[in-house]
Amino acid sequence: MVLGQETHRAGPLKQKNKSHKTGRHRSKGQIDNVMKGRANVKILSKHMRKQQKKADRRNQAIQRRKKHREELLTHKRSIGGKDTAPHLVLVVSLHTELDAQKVLQKLIGCEDENQLHEGSKDGIFNVSVTKFKQRFTFVLPPANLSAILDTAKVADSVLGLMPPTEAWDDWGELCLSCLFAQGLPTTTITTQGLADVPAKKRNEIRKALNKAVERRFPDSKFFSCDSDQEAQNLLRHICHQKIKPLKWREPRPHMLVERSEFVPHEDSESVGTLKVTGFLRGPPLSVNGLVHLTGLGDFQMQQIDASPDLCPLLQHTKTKTAKKEATIMEEGDAVSLQMEEDITVLEKVDASRQESLETEAVVDPMEGEQTWPTQEELEAADASNKEKESVVKKVPKGTSDYQAMWIIESDQEEGSGDEDDDDDDDDDDDEMAAQDVDTDDDETASVAKTDNMETMSITSEIKANYDVHFDEETELEMLKKYREERENEAFPDEVDTPMDVLAKTRFARYRGLKSFRTSPWDCKENLPMDYSRIFQFQDFNRAKKKALSKAPEGFAEHGNCITVHIANVPKSLIDNHPNGHPLIMSGLLAHEQKMSVMHFAIKRHFTSEEPIKSKERLIFQVGYRRFSACPIFSEHTVGNRQKYERFLPKDTSVVVATVYAPICFPPSSVLVFKENSSGLHALVATGTTLGSNPDRIVVKRAVLSGHPFKIINRTAVVRYMFFNREDILWFKPVELRTKWGRRGHIKEPLGTHGHMKCIFDGNLKSQDTILMNLYKRMYPKWTFDPTGVSSLQITPENLPTAAASKDLEMDE
Repeated sequence: MVLGQETHRAGPLKQKNKSHKTGRHRSKGQIDNVMKGRANVKILSKHMRKQQKKADRRNQAIQRRKKHREELLTHKRSIGGKDTAPHLVLVVSLHTELDAQKVLQKLIGCEDENQLHEGSKDGIFNVSVTKFKQRFTFVLPPANLSAILDTAKVADSVLGLMPPTEAWDDWGELCLSCLFAQGLPTTTITTQGLADVPAKKRNEIRKALNKAVERRFPDSKFFSCDSDQEAQNLLRHICHQKIKPLKWREPRPHMLVERSEFVPHEDSESVGTLKVTGFLRGPPLSVNGLVHLTGLGDFQMQQIDASPDLCPLLQHTKTKTAKKEATIMEEGDAVSLQMEEDITVLEKVDASRQESLETEAVVDPMEGEQTWPTQEELEAADASNKEKESVVKKVPKGTSDYQAMWIIESDQEEGSGDEDDDDDDDDDDDEMAAQDVDTDDDETASVAKTDNMETMSITSEIKANYDVHFDEETELEMLKKYREERENEAFPDEVDTPMDVLAKTRFARYRGLKSFRTSPWDCKENLPMDYSRIFQFQDFNRAKKKALSKAPEGFAEHGNCITVHIANVPKSLIDNHPNGHPLIMSGLLAHEQKMSVMHFAIKRHFTSEEPIKSKERLIFQVGYRRFSACPIFSEHTVGNRQKYERFLPKDTSVVVATVYAPICFPPSSVLVFKENSSGLHALVATGTTLGSNPDRIVVKRAVLSGHPFKIINRTAVVRYMFFNREDILWFKPVELRTKWGRRGHIKEPLGTHGHMKCIFDGNLKSQDTILMNLYKRMYPKWTFDPTGVSSLQITPENLPTAAASKDLEMDE
């Protein structure tokens, strides 16, 4: 550029773009100028992660795979080895015609060096397989669903047996459904008797069985157990298969009781100490904690002893003399003498650190009432009494000052009448509330028209014995429940207004809401007395995280053979425990013995067809626990309040069952059973644990319906919703709606027989129906029974079939 030459100047038509406005914050360029190249630690780590070289990313992936593989190998080596717990295998027969004892004998006797150790309970077989250097505990429970489910809670793997003719029957289908819902360990399916099938049909049958197994177990392999070689291959597969962990049982120590002894106290024979022996699995067990015996309850411990190994793994012996000596050492008498001599105390209880068995909070009947006044309040009250003017009264001669205070003159009597009226009103309110509770279950009791009858032909022999076990009361009650359920499906939550009782009396505890979702509702308002007996967390998720992440303490570790002394066990519980039923001991996490309001997300099982009403007694199996209670059902939604369900829905929708129960941290599986009139049980629902939240609001809706009598554009005269003028004035502030989407309100009553003038936001149709929604909060009843059900009465003989429910529908 020539010196002194003028530069180019932009003309009036030059486009001028607006500069970027960063608002109140600084721009990125300004921040970079201030930081002068310095970067935040988080930003720097993100940049380094993004700018990693390909070799570094590949090395990190290799390290992650190596770490994951080492964890799997460590978990696998902790089962079945010499210094670990034996591989616990649950043997389940999936068909009623199959003898599982023969299959088990074939597995145990497939090798001459296999050692069967005696001394355990019936149905428990401890086997040492010298060839594979592995130890097995085969458990063959009785043909009872609760025994199978309890054993599966502690089993490492499941061995399912089925005949060669077909896959599994109704009993096997029920067992698999319950095991899948509870949490199924690694499963292997085998059959016996395939060698007896003709050779031409053998390949075809094997393909059919493989297809049936792959439908339920896509990753499992089908095995046959006819020869010794096939039995050895099956044992080898069980040894080396991948162990599937169950998340709900991993944080809790558990043990299958192989030996037990009850020692009564000196002062009372009805209570004593229960000594249980077995192999501990899971985290370490502390003697200062609490243990739960499935079907019996929660207990404290006195001490933990180290017991001799119930299933020792012998070295490989080649000479006949060594084999003979090993056999002698494994006799039951020698083992029992060795157990008496080699008892070592691992840990004794520390009274200052022992967990309490307190399950309920101490109820203070005066809590929430007026407290004792302070000294300043008493002085202020005395000063105010002195300032009051003295009242002149006419009293008989000789009356003291104290007696004169109780004498009421005519003016005061008139005022006291008003106070008495107020007290009567309060009593009436209490009577209304009591009457409302009594009539809650009868709100949907209006009888609908019966369906068309369906006839069926039966043989003369069945006709003769058909009514032998007929119970007329049970049939009528079931018919009433069926009709109520159908009416609730056709007219959800609709209630008939009583004609002999005022509606404001009948629905005294109900309220109207502008919006079910957004209208305010205090969760601490008018709580029942049972809420003073429960415990509540300020933050349940934080308490759960702390309880699950707490490092376990205790000298008894995974794989140890121990004897636990359980204190103060009632002898009646031991006597009522079914013979042959496995006894399961599990440790409790912090706070899991305390009562609270528990919520379970459940879904009806496809085999259940009977109507199940809210507040009906059901049996819950939650994790290691089994108890009975009367739940209330509600919708499973995201809002802060959920609608009450009168019946457990028959479709696939998930509902929430709310009960008073001990705290159980999720994840934990839930199985729900129902006991019928004959004492038998049936599976009705499955699900999982949501958690504990007493502030969760369950709202019951009552819908009052009326019909338009006269319609003039947006105004209509409605009748049959109420039957007197007083009720119309009482419910006047509540909003109305129609089935066709109109909204309105009550303007004024007409006459004295329940007619009212209403105004809506649009023109009404003559076939429309006017509705009024009323709401009240529902609470579960305190019906928790921890020891009411020691075992479930579900066996192949009394298995409920679909035909029985179909016959019941035909009888209607």
